[in-house]
Amino acid sequence: MRGAFICIEGIDASGKTVQARRLVKNLRALGYDAIYTTEPSRGAVGRLVKRLILSVERRAPSAMEALLFAADRLDHLQREVMPALAAGGIVVSDRYVHSSLAYQGAAGLDLKWIKEVNRFAIKPDLVIYLDVPPEVVIERIKRKPSVMETLENQRRVRELYLKLVEEGELVLLNGNRPIEEVAKDVLEGALKLLRSLQLEG
Repeated sequence: MRGAFICIEGIDASGKTVQARRLVKNLRALGYDAIYTTEPSRGAVGRLVKRLILSVERRAPSAMEALLFAADRLDHLQREVMPALAAGGIVVSDRYVHSSLAYQGAAGLDLKWIKEVNRFAIKPDLVIYLDVPPEVVIERIKRKPSVMETLENQRRVRELYLKLVEEGELVLLNGNRPIEEVAKDVLEGALKLLRSLQLEG
């Protein structure tokens, strides 16, 4: 059997995690075997990424970031995503390969190189991008911002996400709305996909 792989993308504090978890909850309520997962993953490599990349005062070289995220992604796929898909489950991932393209691409890395080091990454069935103005997300961040959470960086990252939308890689949703409104549209998009794959709850 083969399930479905759905990814939720966006700049920081755009509501990705809330919407990914809400989607899993809504799908389960409809009888689907849905699981929530995230990148950086909860595995050993993901914990290393959080310590070396996201919890530092100065940003690491962009190539190092991309390679570490790619290593974590491979572990994430083999440990969580692929087994769940093989069992016919619906996997909802909070970030995936498009985050690397947007964030490390915004740091100046060549997108073709990023794609090459992630060539093992399976293609998701659906990637939803929650678009929120960078000025709004900066106001949402109440804790100490990470090295990637500057207004200038978030603007560059958003530009790349929008480019990926134009290329047909991502489905854009306005994320700057009440949570329930966004959740309704996210669920609608997911159900449209599942119907097209003939997957029933």
